[in-house]
Amino acid sequence: MKIKIKDIAHGRSGDKGDAANVGIIAYDDKGYEIIKKHLTEENVKKYFEGVCFGEVKRWEMPNIRALNFLLNNTLGGGGTVSLKHDAQGKTLAAALLRMEIDVD
Repeated sequence: MKIKIKDIAHGRSGDKGDAANVGIIAYDDKGYEIIKKHLTEENVKKYFEGVCFGEVKRWEMPNIRALNFLLNNTLGGGGTVSLKHDAQGKTLAAALLRMEIDVD
């Protein structure tokens, strides 16, 4: 069965200079196990192909059922110099929540 990440989690994103910071927080323990399995550094990098040009790093925060991603070289130099429409990366969490995954 295909679902979107938004069906099991919510998110928030913002800027860290030229890197975007994206947090995805599962609604429950089952959802956390699903996002841990499917939201790997490699899958997130592939999903943001053409947007993220640097390394993607992931941190797990099991106590709050969350994953935090740092998408390096994503914001066109950062909020004060970027010509991108979303220079602070505020829409990236919403975009990642729309990722479709296969679950049992």
